[in-house]
Amino acid sequence: MIRAKVWFRCAAMHDPVTPVIVKPAVISWEAKEREVDLTIERAFTGDELVLRMKGWVTVDVREVVDIVRRYGRLKVLDERDLVLEVDSDEEYLRLEEELREHFGDQLNLERL
Repeated sequence: MIRAKVWFRCAAMHDPVTPVIVKPAVISWEAKEREVDLTIERAFTGDELVLRMKGWVTVDVREVVDIVRRYGRLKVLDERDLVLEVDSDEEYLRLEEELREHFGDQLNLERL
């Protein structure tokens, strides 16, 4: 298995950035007829984390997720870091090429 960090171009500062999870999302409920005293913590999946970057980066994040799904998967590693996983060197090279064709220098992979 091959892993790589995904670097997006920041829409505001134009620096390479990658999302990290600082703390999981806390979800609760509001009930109409009683009080619900329950919360759950859940970290984002890799796809969810990338989709949350819409507007903060210079690429169409939905397009990124669609392209990555053809070759591998986006994953949150150690409940913090976004990584891309593919099964072979061939898939990695094809994915890297397609990302370059679609996004130019606005998205880069850093093999781990």
